Amino acid sequence: MKQEITFARLSEIEPTEIAAHMSDPRVAEHMPLLTTKWDVEAAEKFVVHKEQCWTRDGLGHWAFLANEKYVGWGGFQKEGDEWDFGLVLRPDAFGLGRQISKKALDFAVADGRIPYVTFLLPPSRKNLGALARLGAKQVGEVTYEGAKFLKFRLETA
Repeated sequence: MKQEITFARLSEIEPTEIAAHMSDPRVAEHMPLLTTKWDVEAAEKFVVHKEQCWTRDGLGHWAFLANEKYVGWGGFQKEGDEWDFGLVLRPDAFGLGRQISKKALDFAVADGRIPYVTFLLPPSRKNLGALARLGAKQVGEVTYEGAKFLKFRLETA
């Protein structure tokens, strides 16, 4: 059954929900930068940081909702001159990745600020078929905050 996917600001989500989501060890499995314990205070700081991106860049990360229920967060964050796309879903929503990504990438195609999107994935991610089906091409490896990532690029213009 297809879910109705909507995007909201992270500030509209209870910090307890974000903290519970980010505390799940299944979420941390492919997130090498997720090294600290998440509690309500950490979630509140995270939301403040993400809202600053919206203020600075006019775009940032959203909360993803399926049938009005929080299922994760992600979206576009400006990294230098590039717009990086991230997607972090609750384990019970892992199957919604394709639907959410399509909606977000349709947004990027329609937004003149985003000529291409980058994706950073840890080398632990072995199933990269979804990126290939989108047309994303691997452009190398990068180190970000001490962790290695595979970098992909998808043209949107």
